[in-house]
Amino acid sequence: MINRIILAGGAILLVFLLFIFGKTENHIETPETPAPAISFSIQQYISIAKAKLPSRQSITLSKLENNITRGDLKKQEGNQYDALAEFWKDSVKLFAPYAYYLSESAKLDNSEKNLTFAARLILENMRREEDQGIKAWESQTAVALFQQALKLNPENDDLKVGLGSCYVYGQGMAGDPQQTMKGIQQLLEVVRKDSNNMQAQMVLGIGAVVSGQNDRAIVRLKKVVDFDSDNLEAVSWLSDAYAATGDKANAIKWYEHSKHLVNNPDFSKEVDQRIKALQSSP
Repeated sequence: MINRIILAGGAILLVFLLFIFGKTENHIETPETPAPAISFSIQQYISIAKAKLPSRQSITLSKLENNITRGDLKKQEGNQYDALAEFWKDSVKLFAPYAYYLSESAKLDNSEKNLTFAARLILENMRREEDQGIKAWESQTAVALFQQALKLNPENDDLKVGLGSCYVYGQGMAGDPQQTMKGIQQLLEVVRKDSNNMQAQMVLGIGAVVSGQNDRAIVRLKKVVDFDSDNLEAVSWLSDAYAATGDKANAIKWYEHSKHLVNNPDFSKEVDQRIKALQSSP
C-alpha cells in the first residue's frame, strides 16, 4: 500500500512546480497544437505548429527561414537559428521549437557557455514536462548538449551533474532503469571527488528513490536537508523515501515541513491527502 502511495515519486514536488510554473505548454502556450505521440519528431511537431500560425506570423517565419545569403554561411546559419528561436519563444510562445533552434545554435557555436545555457534550460523544462514524447526528446537533446560541453571542459563537475540529472529526470523517471543507472554512475563520479556536492547528492538520492533503493536515498537526501532544510525538492523526495520504507513518523514530519516551505493552501491540501493515505495504510 505504501508503495502505491509514492508510486509517482516526487509527485508532491510536481504539484508545487505546476502551481508555480503551470503546465509546460501553458507556461509557453501553444495555439492548439496536438499532443505529440511517444515517438516524437521535432520536425513534425514544428510543421504542425507552422500550419496553425496566422498569416502574419507565417509570413514572418518564412522570411526568417529563407534569410541566408552568400558570405559567411556558418555565421548566418547561427544568426538564423537565434532569430528562429526568438520567434518561437516571443511570438508564438511555444517551447519545443524554441529549444530546438536554441540547441542547434549552441551546437554550431560550440562554446561551453552557450551549450550549458541551452542544456540547463531544456533540463529544467523537461522536469515539469508531462508529455512523454516531448520529455524524451528534451532529455536526449540536453544530454547531447552536456556531452558536447564536457568535451570542451572534461573536468567540469557542474556539467557532469547536469548530464546525470538528464538521465535520472528524463527516461529514468519514465521507467527506464538503465537510464537511471547511467545518471547514477555519472553522479557518483562527482561525489567520489566531492561528497559535499549537494546537487549531485540530491539527484543521486532521487535516482535511488526511482530505482527503489529507498534506504540509500534517505542517507543522501538527509545529508542534503541537513545542509539546507529549505530545499523543497530534497524534502519532498525524502518524505517519499521514508514513506516507502514504512517510516510513517519521519515521512509525515517532512511532509509537514514541505507545507511550511511552500505556504500554499492548494499545495497543503495535496500534502494532507498524501498524509491521510499514508496514515490509513497498513
